Amino acid sequence: MRDSFFLRAESYFNVATEVERLEVGNSYGGRSQHEQSHCESFVALFMNRLHGSGLHLLDEPEAALSPSRQLAFLSRLHELVEGDAQVLIATHSPILMAYPQAEILLLADGPPVGVAYHDTEHFSINRV
Repeated sequence: MRDSFFLRAESYFNVATEVERLEVGNSYGGRSQHEQSHCESFVALFMNRLHGSGLHLLDEPEAALSPSRQLAFLSRLHELVEGDAQVLIATHSPILMAYPQAEILLLADGPPVGVAYHDTEHFSINRV
């Protein structure tokens, strides 16, 4: 089954409202997104709506996730990748960037440039 999804963290409230209006909540875990915390509703999305063999575009999915939930997200991300999904994530999270199979592209003034995880600004700032 081919699948696709675009998530923009700051507009997720609107997505949740539309999910309820269309009565497709079962594909999001069967519980109202508005009756859950922001974090819980994101986790429900990742666990129930996203499937392998598709393309998923995620804009700062870490916005609602604690560090421990980001680690849980990485586990789900691995399941998706193993299921032949392609996932493109715009992130500032050094935790998400640490995904072992990640290809990290730095978007700055010119064309995208590949960069090693340990060479990212986010890694340097968070390194203790």
